[in-house]
Amino acid sequence: MSIAWKVVPLDLAKVLQDIKNGKIGLEAAEEQIRSMGFVSYSSIAKVDTHRKNRTGIMEAVLADCKEPEDVVEIARIMASESRRALITRVSASHLEALKAAFSPDKLEWNSRARTVVVHDGTPAPRTGGVVGVISAGTADIPAAEEAGVVASEMGCEVVSVYDVGVAGIHRLIPELQKLKARNPGAIVVAAGREGTLPTVVSGLVDVPVIGLPVSTGYGAGGGGKAALLSMLQSCSILAVVNIDAGFVAGAYAARIANMIADASGAGAKPENKDPQE
Repeated sequence: MSIAWKVVPLDLAKVLQDIKNGKIGLEAAEEQIRSMGFVSYSSIAKVDTHRKNRTGIMEAVLADCKEPEDVVEIARIMASESRRALITRVSASHLEALKAAFSPDKLEWNSRARTVVVHDGTPAPRTGGVVGVISAGTADIPAAEEAGVVASEMGCEVVSVYDVGVAGIHRLIPELQKLKARNPGAIVVAAGREGTLPTVVSGLVDVPVIGLPVSTGYGAGGGGKAALLSMLQSCSILAVVNIDAGFVAGAYAARIANMIADASGAGAKPENKDPQE
């Protein structure tokens, strides 16, 4: 298969000329530059290599519904441009293709989260942010792990607490105390079935909680529907993402935690910052 990469040209000369002529200021010029960078692959993808710079939230490659060879080449572009590439919802065929394309020391596979990180040896940045990830049951761990991988790739320390659902609420309290001692900036709580745990946690902590409904459960309200509606009707203050949206939950939590770290002066030192920044 022929590989067609196209780096979309950034008209820096025009931007610089506009600054020189007084047409735009430095802030407007920086905004233009940050919004223009992407790499086209074949005719099917425009890889947004500057998303992290623009929004603070990383780009990820969703493997689902993509051919394995396309996932490999898009990941190659991301790793080349950004040094680290996150691929989510990785199937067995995707994983086989990725393992064949990249050396083992440049590939990190999380079997529970079904994620792969491809990199050039550059470690994930450290920002000083801390994110807590809690699962109600063991069946909710895959969604929770996806959130944790995303938060880690965005520079956060991730503290995980698993299998502390409301059916045995006594399990939650000591684990929650340990988590609170790590001063998380935000907490993701993954829960299926009736989805009660995020409401409970939100009523016990003083940091933002993101409810992650999981497609466990069966019968009426199964597949995550009851969990989603329960979280949306929560009497605690709670942000809620879509069913099984681990990436969104992890990214949102990391964004909050990183902003808190920056504001408190706990952010990364220059040598530990994201290479894109």
